[in-house]
Amino acid sequence: MASSETDTRPSEARQRLLDTASRIFYGEGIHSVGVDRITIEAKVTRATFYRHFPGKEDLVLAYLRAADQAIRSQVDMALGAGLPAPDALRAIADSIAQGIRSAGFRGCAFLNAVAEYSDPDHPVHQAVLGHRQWFLDTVSTLMASIQETEAEPAAQHFVMLRDGAMAAGCLFDPVLICETFLRGVEGLIQTHAARQPA
Repeated sequence: MASSETDTRPSEARQRLLDTASRIFYGEGIHSVGVDRITIEAKVTRATFYRHFPGKEDLVLAYLRAADQAIRSQVDMALGAGLPAPDALRAIADSIAQGIRSAGFRGCAFLNAVAEYSDPDHPVHQAVLGHRQWFLDTVSTLMASIQETEAEPAAQHFVMLRDGAMAAGCLFDPVLICETFLRGVEGLIQTHAARQPA
């Protein structure tokens, strides 16, 4: 009988496929990359690929799940630090800015993916919507902790600032984009905190 460690830890080949696909999908797009290229660069056979992923779409969904988990871990770190809500939002914004300033940044993996999967019923599109809803809900909860009045619109504003920074960060000077983004977040937090309760 297999040990529980074996059951929960992905195989080396599966991880290599996922790492390779994540790098290529993020850097070059999803539709432009075929299974053959991924298997060659991951140094696995097609049979090994299909043993781990029934098709390319399954690999794309695994890529988005990994990206989602990485972002959730960053947010959990900010939330787990026991900071007041305004500082937790600042910490989340700082982690976004760090990502934008990182080498090889090419925008938001989720916005990039949904641009290639426009059908709202497609599983990839649904995965993107699920990630975005979680992020909006998380920010809404933090905004409500500051001030319940118009917490959801304030959270939507935060998400729009983030989306704009992610789009602009791979086109223009990321340092200036991040400064603008962080100033915008700070102004949003202060404006929201100053709202009169309903």
